[in-house]
Amino acid sequence: MNVCLDHLDRDFTLAELLRALPLARLEASLNGSLGEHWVIEEADGTPVMGPGLKPGMVAIDAPLRIDIETSGRLVASESAHNQVESCAAWLQMVLAGAYRYRMASHVHLHAVHADYEELQHKHAELQASEARYRDLSAQLEQRVKAQVAQIERAQRQVYQSEKMASVGSLAAGMAHEINNPIGFIRSNLTSASAYFDQMRQALEELRCSHDGRVDPVWKRCDLDFTLEDFPVLLAESITGADRIARIVANLKAYASVDCQASAKTDLNAAVRAAAAVLADQWPGKVALELDLAPLPPIDCDQSRMNQVLFSLIQNAYLALGKQGGAIRIASRAAAGEIRLDVRDNGSGIAPDILPRIFDPFFTTREVGKGMGLGLTVSRDIVAAHGGHIDVVSKVGAGSSFTIRLPIADGAA
Repeated sequence: MNVCLDHLDRDFTLAELLRALPLARLEASLNGSLGEHWVIEEADGTPVMGPGLKPGMVAIDAPLRIDIETSGRLVASESAHNQVESCAAWLQMVLAGAYRYRMASHVHLHAVHADYEELQHKHAELQASEARYRDLSAQLEQRVKAQVAQIERAQRQVYQSEKMASVGSLAAGMAHEINNPIGFIRSNLTSASAYFDQMRQALEELRCSHDGRVDPVWKRCDLDFTLEDFPVLLAESITGADRIARIVANLKAYASVDCQASAKTDLNAAVRAAAAVLADQWPGKVALELDLAPLPPIDCDQSRMNQVLFSLIQNAYLALGKQGGAIRIASRAAAGEIRLDVRDNGSGIAPDILPRIFDPFFTTREVGKGMGLGLTVSRDIVAAHGGHIDVVSKVGAGSSFTIRLPIADGAA
């Protein structure tokens, strides 16, 4: 406890000292000793206590010293001259006690004020420290949230990358295993078609030979229908084999099993590959329109961009529902960025759901028909390439997803 002594070096007036005493008892004692005519005055003559003196009354006085200083005087009528000195001495003792009480009270008050101010100062420091700790805690919490979000994004991307790697391996295996037998089948069908042309020519010449044994056999085997239908069967089989080969090629292009992790990519080719894979699965009531303008090649992970496009086009198809509809995919390059729009005229997205469509594991599909990661991973992939996805939707009018990717300097 630190007390400044400068504040304690002060003189108390008689009035201040007397306030600490039982005045009624003090006045009664002085009345008994001095009579009814006396007064206690300050050093400057200001009366502070007593009934006072009558005008013209002869008076005597005695000084009142406190701590060797004359603080005032006791004045009484001459008739009480024998008691004035003794009363003054007694009063000095009483005032000295009051003085010590006042001094002790003053010291205690200053000590309490000093302690209070010190406590206030420490309290302010504690509050400032607490505020700093709260700020630090908030910053750490934000950093932890950011790190957790980054880890979750990385986990989702790793999950999807592993999934895409599995799809790529599957596509490569399918391409290798299916292309060979499909090649054999198509080659054999082409040869069979040529052989049939020769057999048909021989049978027609045999029929024209006017051999009577030919017509009954010809009619019994219905060779007219066979010669007419068999070429159609061969042509349909060749068309089916060609379609299987095209599907395998599209799947291989979609999975990008032969491309590098990051390379110059024409996004229009990625759009065509994803659209080709999906279009083979759609019924005829779904119309797919491509409006692709020339785009500059950009550095990107083609397999991941294929994944984004596949997810957006698949969602557009699901939004059409059983009634079908139209999907339009457009690409443009302008203002230093590439824009890919995937638009449908399906059911649209409700306003209360729209803010949540990119949340992890959020899905409106039935249980078991979707994990709710497609749009989340698509957003993360586009963000990893320095772009973003915008969405506009109206219930009953359809939705439009727009991918915006920056064009590197010199790429345009």
